[in-house]
Amino acid sequence: MLKTIIAERTEVVAETVERAPSVKGALAGLSLSALLASLGTSIANVGLPTLAKAFNASFQQVQWIVLTYLLAITTVIVSAGRLGDITGRRRLLLAGIFLFTVASVLCGLAPTLWLLIAARAAQGVGAAVMMALTLAFVGETVPKAKIGSAMGLLGTMSSIGTALGPSLGGVLIAGLSWRAIFVIKVPVGILAFFLAHRYLPIDRRVPKTDRAGFDKVGTLLLALTLAGYALSMTMGRSHFGSLNLALLLAAAFGAGLFVLAEAKAASPLIRLVMFRNPVLSASLTMSALVSTVMMGTLVVGPFYLFRTLRLDAATVGFVLSVGPLVAALTGVPAGRIADRFGARRITIAGLIGIAAGSILLSLMPATLGIFGYIAPIMVITVGYGLFQTANNTAVMTDIPTDQRGVISGLLNLSRNLGLITGASAMGTVFALGAAAPDIASASPEAIATGTRITFAVAAILIVIAVAIAFGSLALGTCPSLPKVSREGHF
Repeated sequence: MLKTIIAERTEVVAETVERAPSVKGALAGLSLSALLASLGTSIANVGLPTLAKAFNASFQQVQWIVLTYLLAITTVIVSAGRLGDITGRRRLLLAGIFLFTVASVLCGLAPTLWLLIAARAAQGVGAAVMMALTLAFVGETVPKAKIGSAMGLLGTMSSIGTALGPSLGGVLIAGLSWRAIFVIKVPVGILAFFLAHRYLPIDRRVPKTDRAGFDKVGTLLLALTLAGYALSMTMGRSHFGSLNLALLLAAAFGAGLFVLAEAKAASPLIRLVMFRNPVLSASLTMSALVSTVMMGTLVVGPFYLFRTLRLDAATVGFVLSVGPLVAALTGVPAGRIADRFGARRITIAGLIGIAAGSILLSLMPATLGIFGYIAPIMVITVGYGLFQTANNTAVMTDIPTDQRGVISGLLNLSRNLGLITGASAMGTVFALGAAAPDIASASPEAIATGTRITFAVAAILIVIAVAIAFGSLALGTCPSLPKVSREGHF
């Protein structure tokens, strides 16, 4: 008995020593990782016209600079989280930051378009690791009562990266060259690597006999399935053709094979029993629905501002930056509110805000001008900030340590799948609502009609999410995930 008590005390002391480095330093390293991952997407978008001219390529070709990055993140993020759970999250996060930074250098030096695209794929793999593990680390570096605030900080940094990308990219391209939009991330990556190495808790040494294996078959099947789905939703956005349908069917078939493989795997990539937890399943579903709607604002907004409100490019850029800026300002307060009042109640409040903003946008007449667009967008974005922070907090607070990485990866995956689906589905709703064969040449009135219909559909999706949230809240306190063995069985 005495030996057991001494062993337990020793383990507590060891864990305390591991957590001894500055919490602020650890959060700074995690925050920069979140900033880099979001900046990697937003800063590249603004450079596509310049890159098309620099490489004498079509716009469809240079779009792969963005698409490859997104595909790499989507296909790798769950595997990265699981690998972190098995091998150690600190060393894998450091490897991810290192890969992202080196890939940024290669992007800046790329002599051809296809080498640039290959470097962007490597950068996306690094970003996937950073996105999967930053959320997972919060439970190891922050007291439980402050997890919401830490989630809010990470959400703020991600929003800053999204908001900063277009303006910073434009300045760098105008003042230097397109290569600067990739090289600028190198010093930030070096700083993030130093902070993570210095302040994150050391990985615990696990005896080899206690280590779970890595599910290679499941990883490959999931990567191919997600790649097929992402491509089916993003290729030929103007129409959903036979190739899109074939890819979607292949993704569905791959998903079936993945479920079968996981049911039989000795050490599955994703323990299917986790989805019996209704709170986790509800959180992932809500995250996908909300991300679908948020992508709708990015798809529809520019057309509405340019064609219906007839704003110039500079004003459109300012208006489009309002959403990410509001999200950046909302993140930290949202985390504190979630800590104080309960994450799941704030999740519902955030969803109600998104629904209210969507309804306002579907009803606001175009005669109200910029105000009629910005005010509802601010309501939507505040709601999104509350939802994202509280939903992540609700999921990540009470999960077992050895599952934080994979569940963090699932949260990010649900968000990415929502963004990919939104780009296609909400774009299709917009085109059908405008009743125009070519959106680029549609009349201002048709664009306004399409916008109203799109946000009416968005409101319906969020109402569904609210119903799911209330159902989850009725279950009471978030239960622990079902206990499973290291082999993934009961």
